[in-house]
Amino acid sequence: MHVECVRQVDASEPDADGTYEYHYEYDVYRFTQDGLCFVARSYTDTSDEAHFLCLESDGQRRLLADADLGHPLFLAAAAHLRDVGKAHLNWLSGRGNGYEAVPSRRAV
Repeated sequence: MHVECVRQVDASEPDADGTYEYHYEYDVYRFTQDGLCFVARSYTDTSDEAHFLCLESDGQRRLLADADLGHPLFLAAAAHLRDVGKAHLNWLSGRGNGYEAVPSRRAV
């Protein structure tokens, strides 16, 4: 598994006082193997959390499905995030408020 982590900032232009209307700083994690890539994001102000956003395959991006949570690459990615201190993992399911907790373990 190849792991990439890139820090990103999404912010408005500062006003005359140097105040931002919005400012988000986060890390985007990409876990890649054999043409598949799970993408996750972790905001710096909630550093013990990470959210899986999507799966990329053959140049196409799609939302995650329940079955993806048992994929060996997803399980390795979740383990990696927990190892670096992300105790609270969620995934973008599109149900309810959009996010659901990642189970601590899932059979393949």
